[in-house]
Amino acid sequence: MELKAIRLAIPENGNIIVGQSHFIKSVEDIYEAIVNTSPHLQFGIAFNEASGDCLTRFDGNDETLIKNAIENATAIAAGHVFVVALRNGFPINVLGRIQAVPEVASIYCATANPVEVIVAQTEQGRGVLGVVDGSSPKGVETESHVKQRIELLQKFGYKR
Repeated sequence: MELKAIRLAIPENGNIIVGQSHFIKSVEDIYEAIVNTSPHLQFGIAFNEASGDCLTRFDGNDETLIKNAIENATAIAAGHVFVVALRNGFPINVLGRIQAVPEVASIYCATANPVEVIVAQTEQGRGVLGVVDGSSPKGVETESHVKQRIELLQKFGYKR
């Protein structure tokens, strides 16, 4: 077995969601979950089949984000993994709906940070072991940091 760290490309001014699903219908159902939650989001979805043709299936409403999702999914190259690239919103806006899709087994990350996916390569194929999302903590927040955090949440409309 060989371990690899795959750095993903985060879309400019965007986020990605990486997860695992189990059926070819995942692309359609994740698409519906996103547009039914937040129709103004721009997004692309890519899903790696794990049997049959073993193709990377895709959909979305933005060609650049579809391309980003495909590039990330094919770089990961693990079966049953999906990538959603999105703009004009945050993963928090759609994550609950994506998690509720019957085919979705788990979510590895939802981020705008630099992210690496840790994969194991075996004779059978690849599997995702986890992710490295962003950087390690550099300390504990102070009162000044708390104030900045609250101001940021207010800017995004998540706090009054």
